[in-house]
Amino acid sequence: MTFWKPGDRALLRRPGTDADHAVHRLLEAGFRVDVETQTPGPRLLDLQSRGLVGIVTHPDLDDYAVVLRDDVRRADAPTGSTGPGRVTLVGGGPGPTELLTVAGLAAVREADVVVCDRLAPLGALTGISAEIVHVGKIPRGEFTPQERINRLLVEHAQRGRNVVRLKGGDNFVFGRGGEEWNACRAAGIEVRVVPGVSSALAAPALAGVPVTHRDITQGFAVVSGHVPPDDPRSTVDWDGIARSGLTLVVLMGVATLPAICRRLIAAGLDPHTPAASISDGGLPSQQSVRGTLASIAADAEAAGIRAPAVTVIGATVDALDAACVDRLAATR
Repeated sequence: MTFWKPGDRALLRRPGTDADHAVHRLLEAGFRVDVETQTPGPRLLDLQSRGLVGIVTHPDLDDYAVVLRDDVRRADAPTGSTGPGRVTLVGGGPGPTELLTVAGLAAVREADVVVCDRLAPLGALTGISAEIVHVGKIPRGEFTPQERINRLLVEHAQRGRNVVRLKGGDNFVFGRGGEEWNACRAAGIEVRVVPGVSSALAAPALAGVPVTHRDITQGFAVVSGHVPPDDPRSTVDWDGIARSGLTLVVLMGVATLPAICRRLIAAGLDPHTPAASISDGGLPSQQSVRGTLASIAADAEAAGIRAPAVTVIGATVDALDAACVDRLAATR
């Protein structure tokens, strides 16, 4: 009998076009994953750049505890019914399949078509017969315009298909789910929503950082850091946040973090305010670093924190016992 343990090496040979879910299943099982291919695609290169997989061309099979092939043809996807289709917007949570809700997993398993993002829990797609359409937006890489995604949802539903739109986090927290809802309803398509656990809450929690804590703060604010504070496109009241006493959670703010911290300090927020940055929350590659408002941008860069990442600024960062947080990190 063969036993595997976390940290053993696994090789995925000759990956098919939809190999992402097989890779994520192996990662969730605790394996260190290599993929054998001469021609890695954009999604595989994205996983490699995030430190999730290695890419090899001539592996020694004796180096691996598990060797799998993923070049088997997928069964033909259902063609849909003659009646009207529908779209279900499923929030997939922070990434691991185990953090996808029960209702979300059921929707995926019942789907005729799954339209998914790169940060969705792709391990949940293992073994399903649905057609899988990847519409990931890779930073500085492969990109599917939102208008095209909207059209895909409508077109598949108009063919009588049960369509699932699967993405990371929650559809309505910087997920553009509202735009997808409106596009479908404008076309007369029925829309259901399955909420997901937003990375704004999940990633900090998995790193031992609560966003509220009794006697420390009575609320929190979640903002997009996609554009810096001085950008004309920014609608965030950074000065108001600095005075609010709320915990601040910044999404999509890796590149703009230095400018955000400078603006908050200039607006009067104490430079010594505790801060933390967490990347790949919930995944085997999760990293976190702690510092202060004045130091966190440099600390995150030195630690190699990369997108997707969440930054938390506020006294709640230090609310939990440090020894307990260390034990939590050691179990990941």
